[in-house]
Amino acid sequence: MNDARIKQPKDMAEDTVWVQEISLIDSIPRWIAMSFVFAVFIGVWQLVTGLGLVSPIILPTPWETLEDMIFVGKNLIAGGYLLKALWITILEVIYGFALAITIGFSLGVLVGETAFGEKAVMPYLVAIDTMPKVAFAPLFVAWLGFGIESKVALAAFIATFPIVVGTAAGLHAADENARMLFKTMGASRLQTLIKMKLPTGLPQIFTGLKIGAVGVMAGAITGEFLGGGRGFGEQIRMAASQLNTPRVFSLILYLSLVGLALYALVTFAQRKVVFWHKEQVGSADG
Repeated sequence: MNDARIKQPKDMAEDTVWVQEISLIDSIPRWIAMSFVFAVFIGVWQLVTGLGLVSPIILPTPWETLEDMIFVGKNLIAGGYLLKALWITILEVIYGFALAITIGFSLGVLVGETAFGEKAVMPYLVAIDTMPKVAFAPLFVAWLGFGIESKVALAAFIATFPIVVGTAAGLHAADENARMLFKTMGASRLQTLIKMKLPTGLPQIFTGLKIGAVGVMAGAITGEFLGGGRGFGEQIRMAASQLNTPRVFSLILYLSLVGLALYALVTFAQRKVVFWHKEQVGSADG
């Protein structure tokens, strides 16, 4: 009887402890899951091209794409014309992203901190964002010329709105009790913004930055497609006009590596700055 009384609290504690169950698919390490998806993608690609379901002019084989990627890689390592073109595109992306951060953060603070910004400015930003951004490329070329400036402007134009939304949402995420505490302590509006709202809203702000990092590459390449240039976008346009689809695919894949590098840089900054916040879908580690 005494033993039962002693064990009862322990048993009750174990029954009341909630433990999250991890499904089998979520327990798979990330590198294995990514390798499996990549293998399936390549297998389907090879099957489609091998059976002749799609013309090789439209879709090259994985091996042809790999061969062309090796050629492009050698040209980049040797410092050839493709390296110069890639560097121009990278500059367009960097400058465009920096401009988007500056404008997007400023407008986000205006929208998130003032009633004027939320009521008068935000509707116009939403209206502009709903417009087809590709249609603005000729305008930027007409205004800024065929140089790098028009590509930077279009890249920043596409990447700005997510940063605005992320910044404004982050500023609105501050807890009402924390706002009242700062107000009670006599903190000014600027002090409340810097010391409470911005740190609290950093996760949302970085979410906007990551979305902008994805869009800025599309803006730069679109600008080169429609407004000329000397970057990778122009190389892709020339290869497509010559029906050199392996070259088109290999250049796109190298551009995706640049985009992934920019996204990874923003994610790395988020982990260092917002170290207390963890974003995850499942609880398994990759």
